[in-house]
Amino acid sequence: MTLLTAWNDSDPKNPVLETTDEAEIREALAALGARFSRWEVKDFDDDATLDEILALYHDEVEKVKESEGYTYIDIMGLSPKQENYDEVRGPSREKFLSEHRHDDDEDRFFAKGAGVFYLHVDDRVYALYCEAGDLVSVPVNTTHWFDMGVNPEFVSIRFFHDDDGWIGHFTGNPIAEKFATFDELHARRQELAAA
Repeated sequence: MTLLTAWNDSDPKNPVLETTDEAEIREALAALGARFSRWEVKDFDDDATLDEILALYHDEVEKVKESEGYTYIDIMGLSPKQENYDEVRGPSREKFLSEHRHDDDEDRFFAKGAGVFYLHVDDRVYALYCEAGDLVSVPVNTTHWFDMGVNPEFVSIRFFHDDDGWIGHFTGNPIAEKFATFDELHARRQELAAA
């Protein structure tokens, strides 16, 4: 269940919006210039390679490339089954947790697992808890950060307009430290799902 939560950037404790309704999520993000959609989740074995997972979504990826003009696609994943998981998870999480922007849109599809994109637009922070099946596009130059959780496990397909891939311009703003973490939003999502 995807969850969108928004706060005034000066009040990180009291949400002004909280919804799991797909149409409401799409509408709220569209007002920011962001795109949100859902793809059918495809089954794959735990030992499937990243390339095999990417091949499963070939048709969907090609449609996004065609409609948005992307020329470079990659896939990344983190799993406790990786040999270097303990060395990679901390630095990877820290890198994305700081507010930054890109000279390109940032489109991500979650084939497995979950993560939270935080968009800081005007005087609001929007946290989108994404799960498997979610495709989100953060518009060019939108300040944002990403939290994959303390124990990340996900597979994500990434779309780029050039071969340089992920290049972040960090703002130096410590705002990310003030808002609910992935783990807190995951717990809230569980509460809402159980209600």
